Amino acid sequence: MAAEKGVKVLGMWASPMVIRVEWALRLKGVEYEYVDEDLANKSADLLRYNPVTKKVPVLVHDGRPIAESTIIVEYIDEAWKGGHPIMPADPYERAQARFWARYAEDKCNPALYPIFSTTGEAQRKAAHEAQQCLKTLETALEGKKFFGGDAVGYVDIIVGWYAHWLPVVEEVCGVSVVTDEELPLLKAWFGRLLAVDVLKAALPDRDRLLAANKARREQVLSA
Repeated sequence: MAAEKGVKVLGMWASPMVIRVEWALRLKGVEYEYVDEDLANKSADLLRYNPVTKKVPVLVHDGRPIAESTIIVEYIDEAWKGGHPIMPADPYERAQARFWARYAEDKCNPALYPIFSTTGEAQRKAAHEAQQCLKTLETALEGKKFFGGDAVGYVDIIVGWYAHWLPVVEEVCGVSVVTDEELPLLKAWFGRLLAVDVLKAALPDRDRLLAANKARREQVLSA
């Protein structure tokens, strides 16, 4: 049997982790097949390609699977060296990019979820704590157009989902986290990032995302 050729992404339309992979591929100009997974009824392909965590995203390149979004983004940059560079060329700058990406994964992302899963005083406290994490992240934007400098880079791809998903979460939860007053650099970066056509084209429909998050929040709060 001939080996499978080409590039395939196993994803889920509302997942901010999946958008990282699609953005990296689009920036590189790589054509790919997208397969939307029903995570309540996982496909045989997903279970075969990612038997360890059984999660999306999974990138399948010429029949060989790679899992975990941050790892996939680095793989894409290495596998398709031409076109838009994702990781900095300088070793020190690469290390800094990985540091800020890890900070967002380990500190900011966990700080954001309680906003979605709480109400009242607990939610206000969660919003404040998330804001403090984002203020630290924002320092990496000082004097720059993007985290990657003059062009979208690794950190922009890893944390870029904030620009589309966080305003939806704010609307669903009735809170304000990223404001011009508290996080002016991050708020301005939201606008610049979403103005990049190749990134904007991959985003899920906002109304659909809003409806899905409203339903999910109701489910979480009633549990």
